[in-house]
Amino acid sequence: MYVFMKLQQTRSSPAVLLGGAGRRAGPRGWTTPVPYCSTHGPTPGGEFCFCCRGSGITNGSTPLQHTRSATNGCPPPAAMSNPGRPSSQPSRGGRSPWSPHGERGRLPPINRCVGMMMWGQQPSAAPGLEDSLCAIAIVGHSCALYPRLPGRDGGTTLPSHDAAQTSAPCGRDTEGRAPGSFQFGHQDNLPSCTPVQRALLSLTLSLEKLQAVKCRMLEAMEKGLSQETHAQATVHMLPTFICSTPDGTEKGDLMVVELCQSHVRTLFVTLLGDGNQSPQLMYKIFELPADMLQGTGEALFDFVAQCVQKFLEEIGNPQHRLPVGFVFPFSCRQTGLGKAELISWSKGFQCSDVEGKDVVQLLQAAINKLELYHVEVIALLNDTVGTMMASSWGGKPCEIALVAGTGTNSCFMAEAQLVEVVEENNGRMCVNSEWGCFGDDGALNDVLTPYDHRVDQESSNPGERRFEKMVGGLYLGEIVRHAMLMLATEQALFVGASTSALGSKDVFKTQQVLEIMDNETGMAKARSALEALGLQPSERDCCRVQQICRAVVSRAAALSATGLAAILSLMCRSRELERLVVNVGVDGELYRAHSRFGEILQSVAGLLAPECAATLVPSADTNGLGVAMVTAVAQRVLTQRHEVEQLLAPLRLSRADLERVQGLMRQEMERGLGRDSNADASVRMLPTYVCNTPDGTERGDFLALDLGGTNFRVLVVRVMQEGIHMASEIYVVPTSIMQGTGEALFDHIIECIMDFQTKQNLMEQVLPLGFTFSFPCKQLGLDKALLLTWTKGFSASGCVGQDVVQLLREAAQRKQHLALKVVAVVNDTVGTMMACGYDDPRCEIGLIVGTGTNACYMEERKNVGTVEGEEGRMCINMEWGAFGDNGCLDDIFTTFDRMVDEKTINAGKQRFEKLISGMYLGEIVRHILLAMVDKQLLFRGKPSLKLQTRDIFQTKFLSTIETDGLALQHVQGILRDLELDASFEDSVLVREVCQTVSLRAAQLCAAGLAAVVEKMRENRGLAQLAVTVGVDGTLYKMHPHFSHNLQQMLQDLAPNCAVTFLQSEDGSGKGAALVAAVACRETSP
Repeated sequence: MYVFMKLQQTRSSPAVLLGGAGRRAGPRGWTTPVPYCSTHGPTPGGEFCFCCRGSGITNGSTPLQHTRSATNGCPPPAAMSNPGRPSSQPSRGGRSPWSPHGERGRLPPINRCVGMMMWGQQPSAAPGLEDSLCAIAIVGHSCALYPRLPGRDGGTTLPSHDAAQTSAPCGRDTEGRAPGSFQFGHQDNLPSCTPVQRALLSLTLSLEKLQAVKCRMLEAMEKGLSQETHAQATVHMLPTFICSTPDGTEKGDLMVVELCQSHVRTLFVTLLGDGNQSPQLMYKIFELPADMLQGTGEALFDFVAQCVQKFLEEIGNPQHRLPVGFVFPFSCRQTGLGKAELISWSKGFQCSDVEGKDVVQLLQAAINKLELYHVEVIALLNDTVGTMMASSWGGKPCEIALVAGTGTNSCFMAEAQLVEVVEENNGRMCVNSEWGCFGDDGALNDVLTPYDHRVDQESSNPGERRFEKMVGGLYLGEIVRHAMLMLATEQALFVGASTSALGSKDVFKTQQVLEIMDNETGMAKARSALEALGLQPSERDCCRVQQICRAVVSRAAALSATGLAAILSLMCRSRELERLVVNVGVDGELYRAHSRFGEILQSVAGLLAPECAATLVPSADTNGLGVAMVTAVAQRVLTQRHEVEQLLAPLRLSRADLERVQGLMRQEMERGLGRDSNADASVRMLPTYVCNTPDGTERGDFLALDLGGTNFRVLVVRVMQEGIHMASEIYVVPTSIMQGTGEALFDHIIECIMDFQTKQNLMEQVLPLGFTFSFPCKQLGLDKALLLTWTKGFSASGCVGQDVVQLLREAAQRKQHLALKVVAVVNDTVGTMMACGYDDPRCEIGLIVGTGTNACYMEERKNVGTVEGEEGRMCINMEWGAFGDNGCLDDIFTTFDRMVDEKTINAGKQRFEKLISGMYLGEIVRHILLAMVDKQLLFRGKPSLKLQTRDIFQTKFLSTIETDGLALQHVQGILRDLELDASFEDSVLVREVCQTVSLRAAQLCAAGLAAVVEKMRENRGLAQLAVTVGVDGTLYKMHPHFSHNLQQMLQDLAPNCAVTFLQSEDGSGKGAALVAAVACRETSP
């Protein structure tokens, strides 16, 4: 019985029921139409008058007269006339045509599922009833609350005590307030009503109150998810370490052992990998001795193990490895899929020496004592999770489960990043809410009734599991018993009869409550149950007990709905959705026994979480298949995880691996610097003839040309005392020119320079030009560099071995652009170092991690054996992309790296670059994904033609997929944009592959950089080196984790060096101009 309509005062009526489905406030403030019983007054809940159990209701203000039948006081509904309503449509007294599966009938569920209350004066068409009591609908059925007016109780006049109470109408109190203004749950504060009215009102919650309870539940859930507040949370939000739902590929034999209230169930399941369409099941139930619930933990687990042994003997004693899922329906703190400590017993269990211990180990130890070593408990499961796994609707698995049975609980698939108590932050994880403890901190104090307090005091755990004691079937019968006992004490029930039997605990069972609620047989069941207790109930007593039963169960359903609404809102918000569409698996005796429970659950959840569309799916887990599926998924995940780890293991480098790479880099650096060994070194260590970094005294206007890829930039850089000012323009190098002749390439460059100078009005000036040429060169001077090889897709003929500055000058002559003055040629790495060096004098290293990768640094000139001179320092262009071309990194190269290398235009070359740079990482990921599909680890093993396409998986997707906080449905969207049919689990796995590949790239880059800074420190004889690295490149700048992973590993590998990273904001073109500026500064008189 729930109020979810807002009461609003109007001039013509004290209260108007708002929000009813399809109803509007009519004349005089009444909702139109108002159903009305000629005997008992208005029935705003529906066309069924519960007091006389009749359907004789009009839809207007004139009462329809009807006569009682000999059996129940009203003729059959079919005999009733009801103007304006087709006779073929069922009345609200019958089963609602609305389905909890989302199909709605003639009327919305809002008036059917949750009881409605209305205070105020009765319609003027009901003469003589202006002082009668309010009508109330309980679970969709209307009734006028007792007491009735004299002469209206089947010809019997009420006792004078009750009759006296009718003199004070319930519409308003002495101060003119409507009853809705009083706090429900505090009986003493209710208006001057009869005891039965007070009882029912105390069990009634307004929509506003339910909304408040939802907010408190949501707050408690967030508290349970937080690392900081988890220990103090009443809603524990326990991680289950189940991160997947069934995908249909599960196969093999498995076993489930389920500890229940009164028995142990063993289940043997064979799955065929056919979409779980035809699982083969065998099971047996073993009765659990009653004394074992209070015995020792060892005895309990020994008994469970003996059940396993007997069951296996009966099915033929299979000897192959048998994974087992253990269903243990008690609060546990899980630290892994197969590791869980019992927090506390409940449901009548209190076995010694178990709380705080790993129940999986206890069961495994008991099984091992019987020498069943092939039986391995791999997962601790929860009956709620089983409900979720066993339910599906419309081909879509459930992501929420709710159990409304002896106890109550829920679970749902939460975003893993929300579950702060575990390290896993990818994908989703099933969270067991354990919401039965909600309210143990007092959050439900304002909704608890005196009956709830008494039930709690008589329980084995007073003050604990307060929510469960209002919702769980174990307690509903007790709540009704205490309500009846209190009403009997107040002479509102069983007048003149001995009620001593009601003083005994558990004499009134929840099963009886559910039977009494039935429309057809409920009154007879009520009489039978009450007479069995030695009571002599009147028809009125049976009617009131039925009202109380419905009120208690309705409250349980509505409170369950508040918890469900909290979960829905949390999921919707965490997934960043405007609307969440989700299936909810529901199980438990309360849900199955009474259809109204599900209707209330659906309707109230919809009102409290309107941003979500939840479909209630009755659990199919009657034979334990759900928990078997959890075990199967756990086994599949464990097997897949093992295969994934094997597949990715070669890409996961240990600290020793990286230290060895660092040592090899240092070795190759020394070889590259040596006069005699340079020719054989894979790291060329090319002198740049840049011997100084900017000192701040440079002045003048300079041109810069930055060529390093398919785009290049032309800049004019004005270096002034107050700073640097630049103007630039980007030009494209068409593929036909990149792969054409050298003359065509350099002619195109000169044309672009002339276009830029014309636009900047610089054609008449002769400005020094710095040329950034980002390809491997052997420099013979500051303005002379021989191209060693093309990279990055360039292959222009007639250039390799030639002086690129001379090629540029010759093109200028061909284009008659005689005002070109090239004073320096540098690569992008040196340009980046120089650009950052203008802002930070300590910048003596340049690093590029973008389409390609390279580094440069200021080496002691005495160590550079390939040039003359001993004094000062010279910038060395390492060209470390070729590191490993001599085979020294072969053991680092994986099968996937070799596949990528073989398909490049320079197979066998730039091996280090192919492990790190953005041009290749996406291809490495694609080849890994292909291998996973082949092993049926991804995309359900279905081949994807799109994934066969080279370069489909660009490196920019790695950056997007690895972005912190990116909901996995967005990852799914990226993959589907690539025409890859990815499930949620596929998205998690793809993200892991991307993270593995990008992490290795960052760590290898760090190993190379560690060799550089350690060499600089040793060169200078320093215990500690403080140096700045100027860095550029899209991978470093755009990838969400690359820079952090690089810096962290560098600190580990070079702990004696304090390295600062400074991003180049203006590209390497500015650096080339500064090289020209420094050169001009040094040559000026």
